[in-house]
Amino acid sequence: MNNLLWTILALLAAYLIGSVSFAMVASRLFGLEDPRSFGSGNPGATNILRTGNRKAALFTLLGDAFKGWLAVALAIYLAPVAGFTDTTIALVAVAVFLGHIYSFFLNFKGGKGVATAVGVLFALQPWLAVATIATWLIIAVFFRYSSLAALVAAVFAPFYYFVGGMAAWPFSMPWFLAICFLALVLIVKHKKNISNLLAGTESRIGQKKKN
Repeated sequence: MNNLLWTILALLAAYLIGSVSFAMVASRLFGLEDPRSFGSGNPGATNILRTGNRKAALFTLLGDAFKGWLAVALAIYLAPVAGFTDTTIALVAVAVFLGHIYSFFLNFKGGKGVATAVGVLFALQPWLAVATIATWLIIAVFFRYSSLAALVAAVFAPFYYFVGGMAAWPFSMPWFLAICFLALVLIVKHKKNISNLLAGTESRIGQKKKN
């Protein structure tokens, strides 16, 4: 099998893995409403948390992060066999992320991709993921806005990778560009949240859904 075919299969597999919505899985496992029908309408962990079911929210968070990690980790593991370059791995990272946002199983709609992006970062460079999560936690604890925490973490993730690549780990330009792309898309997907934050109407973490 030539490298091009391996690459196409890897990208397709990554997109389909990303398309699995753990918020939808959680809603069925825990007997909850469709997450698209309340709160922000976003099939993600933060919206699931609005039901008050922390176990379902944690399941969603870990599941969405795991699929991001799995797709990229498999690409890295198979790289010597399939001849994947850093560019291929970067494209896989983008594919699994876009699969979450534009899910094949949800009529090409989906979540905002925060947890999946974190999973991708864990596969690319674990310490980068730790730094990004720490940033999210600091902002979330002090301000209680998941969206604000995600925005700040998204802005800092490429910066962390760039600085770390100068001293702490090998730097890959394709990976850096993929991280920048993920950050940019995350910011765009939070456009409504940015407006709500400016207007003072954004929901805080743990705020339950309105009936």
